[in-house]
Amino acid sequence: MAKEGKLKRIAAQIEKCRRCLLWKSPKAVPGTGDPDSEVMFIGEAPGFHESRQGLPFVGVAGKLLDKLLKDIGLERNEVFICNMLRHRPPGNRDPLPEEIEACRSFLDEQIQIIKPKIIVTLGRFSMNKFLPGEKISRIHGQARYVDFLGKRYIVVPMYHPAAALRNGRIMEEIKEDFQKIKVFLEENPEEEIMEKNREDKQLKLV
Repeated sequence: MAKEGKLKRIAAQIEKCRRCLLWKSPKAVPGTGDPDSEVMFIGEAPGFHESRQGLPFVGVAGKLLDKLLKDIGLERNEVFICNMLRHRPPGNRDPLPEEIEACRSFLDEQIQIIKPKIIVTLGRFSMNKFLPGEKISRIHGQARYVDFLGKRYIVVPMYHPAAALRNGRIMEEIKEDFQKIKVFLEENPEEEIMEKNREDKQLKLV
């Protein structure tokens, strides 16, 4: 089965999912984009507008994401966008551990199907999936090699666009961080990433 067919199968499973009580929200939000994309964005959870339309990042934060993509020469349909959770938490509250676990297999399968070169995490919850124990304020925009389900990915943690809308400093930082995606797509950042990984390991040993 081709990638597109496999992703549709997962989307159908998400539509029928009853693993947690969030399924009662208006619509499931499985994720959308190019199955062959080199870049995959992972947010936290659908909001009000996403839950109504069944699409990720279609509210105000989504418009900012579209602009940030355009600034580096990408369109939404050239990347894949999804969230840790596939249904909206009440009142847009933070995801609960059991809700993240309930959706984990869907995300893991999507990653294995798409096999992106770069995974961009938007917000601390998706960052913690790949870089547990880190602080986004310390490592945002810094690429890491992460071995995940038998494959090595470049993971770039970034602030969530919603945070940038609330804070001018974060807005400038996320704009700068997005420029690095373009660099990593055009170049091989292996030595830079490996050196940063070595530095982090040394800091943790001190």
